Amino acid sequence: MPRLETLSEVQRRTLEFFPCLEHESTPWVGLSKPLSECKVALVTSAGLHLRGDKPFTRDDPGGEYTYRVIPSDCNPADVVQSHFSIGFDHTGIYRDLNVTFPVDRLRELVEQGKVGELSANYYSFMGALRDASKLIEETGPDVARRLKAEGVDVALLTPT
Repeated sequence: MPRLETLSEVQRRTLEFFPCLEHESTPWVGLSKPLSECKVALVTSAGLHLRGDKPFTRDDPGGEYTYRVIPSDCNPADVVQSHFSIGFDHTGIYRDLNVTFPVDRLRELVEQGKVGELSANYYSFMGALRDASKLIEETGPDVARRLKAEGVDVALLTPT
């Protein structure tokens, strides 16, 4: 994240007055079985996708609210980031994808028997949305339906 004093006045004001969504409640469902029997998925706001997929763009002034599907058995070297926010340092992700998208760590947990299995697909959104309404009303519920259809028990959310 850049220091506020290094940003232009416009950028600084934008960050200082950026709206933050607040909800009356937080949905929570406890596990009905041990984690060692659960199917786990990754969902991230890191703007990740496979190398050959369409990058996230700045076309919508409210932000890119679509998502990309990343097969859980992909080679991590084929996962790239097109997140265009200046709000964080991308260096760590470039050096080790697992910083924000722990694909290797989840595979290790499955091998160790601590996690039952991995979902067939993971999902990536673009963070830094100015208007999250389309994500809340459209694409978020679409991914939730996909996760449910895959029989996912746990979704590990990794923000960026």
